Amino acid sequence: MEWQAPAVVLDARPHGESGALVTLLTEAHGRHAGLAKGGASRAQAPIWLTGNLVEARWVARLAEQLGALSGELVHPAAALAMEDPLALAVLRAATATAEAALPEREPHPRAFHGLVAVIARLADSAAAALPDLVRWETEVLAELGYGLDLTACAVTGVREDLRFVSPRSGRAVSGAAAGEWRDRLLPLPSFLLGQGPAGPAEWLAGLRLTGHFLARDVFGTQHRGTPAARDALVERVAALAG
Repeated sequence: MEWQAPAVVLDARPHGESGALVTLLTEAHGRHAGLAKGGASRAQAPIWLTGNLVEARWVARLAEQLGALSGELVHPAAALAMEDPLALAVLRAATATAEAALPEREPHPRAFHGLVAVIARLADSAAAALPDLVRWETEVLAELGYGLDLTACAVTGVREDLRFVSPRSGRAVSGAAAGEWRDRLLPLPSFLLGQGPAGPAEWLAGLRLTGHFLARDVFGTQHRGTPAARDALVERVAALAG
């Protein structure tokens, strides 16, 4: 058994004297692990840093085996993000969410391409990438069968003035229809509707919105909490939002 494909490094842990147990995300093979011999060595460790884009090759005698990984660095996202604490937090949150949320060896091409887009956007700035991260998390929810419906108000059917999301149904609610339930609804940031610029307050609203459904529908069904790296990003953005 063998495949070669572009991949995002989601996680890499030392294994043995110089090896690394690496988890990747690919388009066709989904979240896929393998053993990189010498992966923790000085020569190879920079390749397998979390968030890097690599050209990976996996080989095993049988499909169900862990298999051996080798790879070439395509884009050193991890090294570039080291210069900006917020960018590094975004990168770690995205990869940790993908690693924890996506099933092993199950292809989710939208999630893969969306994650690559977030990483590419980090080359511009963390501020540019944060709305993309939230949009990507909505795509992950949709890929896993928990998509949000932000097209029209769940109460009235109108498509204007959508300001909230029901924490139960994941459907949008207009400002006029929110009424006395306003404080129980989740704020809907306008950038998820393709409207207006986004700042820290909108980033935080978006992260809390997708975080609610990830925690309930994805991680909750796995009987685990949200990844620590994602929680750290939310705290950092909350501090920026004041």
